[in-house]
Amino acid sequence: MFYIVHSDKDIWTGRFSSLRYPEVNAAISTRFGGVSEGVYSSMNLALHVGDNPEHVIQNRQRFISAIKLDPKSIVTPQQVHGTNIYVADKSDAGRGYLSYDDAIPDTDALITNTPGVSLMLCFADCTPILFYDPVHKAVGIAHGGWRGTIRHISKKTIMKMSAVFDSHPEDIYAAIGPAIGACCYTVGSEVEEEALREYSKDVCIKEGKGVSLDLWKANTEDLLAAGVLMQHIDSARTCTADNSSMFYSYRASGGKTGRHAAVIALGEDVL
Repeated sequence: MFYIVHSDKDIWTGRFSSLRYPEVNAAISTRFGGVSEGVYSSMNLALHVGDNPEHVIQNRQRFISAIKLDPKSIVTPQQVHGTNIYVADKSDAGRGYLSYDDAIPDTDALITNTPGVSLMLCFADCTPILFYDPVHKAVGIAHGGWRGTIRHISKKTIMKMSAVFDSHPEDIYAAIGPAIGACCYTVGSEVEEEALREYSKDVCIKEGKGVSLDLWKANTEDLLAAGVLMQHIDSARTCTADNSSMFYSYRASGGKTGRHAAVIALGEDVL
């Protein structure tokens, strides 16, 4: 179950009941409680969208502090809608937090089994997917836009966790965060054809002359294909375009907007 909680300084964050483990800190930011202005109002957490960098850093400090993490522990990448997966450790702590230039390059998923390393990705309609292996104590996070989703970023992240951490897919919990729903995500014939080559016909919904893509279902199919148990998959089923006052939406805004973030980390006391 996905739910919203109120933290200090009027900051609201999204949480998943499936990731409520003492050793895991996982959260998704909302638009509330920041200092950004105009189209970025107010908790924009992305340094690459044209917002005042000082505002973004202040927003990041507010959000990270509200969820009880150390800002110096954050690792974040330069997302490119690809499927590169980076294994982060202590040496990466802080990369991308204060400057976009030193973020992990060309990467759309992060994994770690190192306590005290906080993985953060940014979103505005694309799908956040968070992972936790409670057996081998490893976490991950992926960015699934239509390109990354169709190229199986969810499945590949599971496979990477298996290869690097010896994680078993049936042990992993996966949470699908707020993203644009099929209700608001019409796509062209090229995207439809690619999606139908990779997934069941149910991922494309035809209404009249239009076709909508269901990113939630596509990522769920990938997780199941990777071996994740259905009862271990938690979906927010929250459309960012329909809820653009709470979450940033690229489509609803006409292409100029900020980004909310998803974060997951293992506590420092995890062995």
